[in-house]
Amino acid sequence: MITVDFSRRGGAGLCDFLCNSIRSQIRGGQLTADEKLPSKRALAAHLGVSVITVQNAYEQLIGEGYIYSIEKKGFFVTDIALDGLAEDYVISAENCLPSSAAPASANESSSTASVPLFFDFRNNATASERFPFSQWTRVMRSVLAGGDQKLLQRQTVSGIYELRLAISRYLASFRNMQVSPEQIIIGAGTESLYSMLVQFFGSTKTFAVENPGYHKIAKIFEANGAKTIPIQIDRQGIPPLLLEENQIDIVHISPSHHFPTGRVMPIRRRLELLNWAEQNPSRFIIEDDYDSEFRFAGKPLPTMQTGSTDRVIYVNTFSKTIAPSFRISYMILPPSLYQSFQKNLGFYSCPVSAFEQFTLASFIDAGLYERHLIRMKNYYRNLRNAFIYALEKSRISSSITIQEEEAGLHFLLNLKTQKTGQELKSAFLSQGLNLPLLSEFYYGRYYEEAVTGGQGSTISPPDFEPAGQAGSVSFPGARTFVINYSALEKEKIPAIVQRMEKALQ
Repeated sequence: MITVDFSRRGGAGLCDFLCNSIRSQIRGGQLTADEKLPSKRALAAHLGVSVITVQNAYEQLIGEGYIYSIEKKGFFVTDIALDGLAEDYVISAENCLPSSAAPASANESSSTASVPLFFDFRNNATASERFPFSQWTRVMRSVLAGGDQKLLQRQTVSGIYELRLAISRYLASFRNMQVSPEQIIIGAGTESLYSMLVQFFGSTKTFAVENPGYHKIAKIFEANGAKTIPIQIDRQGIPPLLLEENQIDIVHISPSHHFPTGRVMPIRRRLELLNWAEQNPSRFIIEDDYDSEFRFAGKPLPTMQTGSTDRVIYVNTFSKTIAPSFRISYMILPPSLYQSFQKNLGFYSCPVSAFEQFTLASFIDAGLYERHLIRMKNYYRNLRNAFIYALEKSRISSSITIQEEEAGLHFLLNLKTQKTGQELKSAFLSQGLNLPLLSEFYYGRYYEEAVTGGQGSTISPPDFEPAGQAGSVSFPGARTFVINYSALEKEKIPAIVQRMEKALQ
């Protein structure tokens, strides 16, 4: 039976302390791989805490990949024993803090509907009516009234110090990331940052992207002259073995919430990738944390950057939390790269206007950004719940399965039918609904398999699963759609569900 001394928890909550204690016992070897854990009720009775406290702790550990569950059998310890891996990558209760980010759309092209489009689920716009116009206007006026001469001066490639300091403080408070403002580079959207990274590392480096994934990233790398290889993911993310085989130098991943599958990379795979990067000084990981703010179940997962400040380049954006047209993003460089980055690319000016940077800095420092995030998270949670509830109560409920809905602003909708994915897509378009297939986010032969898969077929990725690993969801098949609901209006939900019902008749 697990023993936890709650008298030592100090100011930590019961759930946080229990979660941290079990995590430490797994990492320390007191709880071994595949060992069965006590049931929620048994552990709650033993420790004298509520069942919900144990349940929340178990759910958090499952999300992080430390434990897994088997239906009707119980909870078990994941095998994370990897020799030589970064021992400093410890996920503690302090790491479990509120977070931020949201998914981008995939391909820019959209299918042509035979009838006027009623709603486009590829659209990644945010709810414009939720933008805090009055607060933003007051901050803008305050910045102008301040008359700071920096508003009229050329800004360095890094961006204004005030914004970098505000971001640094925000990350320390809400992501437990200890970064210096000097490590932060401000960009006009992530596209500009990725372009600069290719210029910095040089076109001789080989970049890897996730397959399936967000196609624009690969296009940006290629447009800047870099050799780019899509690497097929398994149920845990990109396998390091494939990075070795393809002689990858720099890999782009989204571990907190993969787009489009929505999966969270477990701790073991994170450690494996960090180990891969640390084996060669020319290897780096680009961590795209694009939708970490919108996590609706459990606590935000710690970033990979906290586990390896020298091998991970962290990238995030304000486009989803504020607005897509709000082209301010940032990246955090490892301390070892900052000086050479300034030496090689310091001749650039920051592409974001100083006025917008000062406004955002004041918006963050005043606590307005934090409050805006809380409002948006509650809004999207309610919107998601209303849409899923309507689907579950519809006439097509027995034909659908919803997956990966607990984070980000999209989920997967799998349909059990004899129709192919393309036939289903055409049927939805005939009802004025554009639902992108998961297959549209694949590259190369995997895309062909997804599109041409036969009746009841599924996409079978290479099997890089640890032997005996349980608790993984099945890989989505050819009839799976990516439902981006960020631009959805709640009033449209009944009509959308009715149109989906007609399409599936």
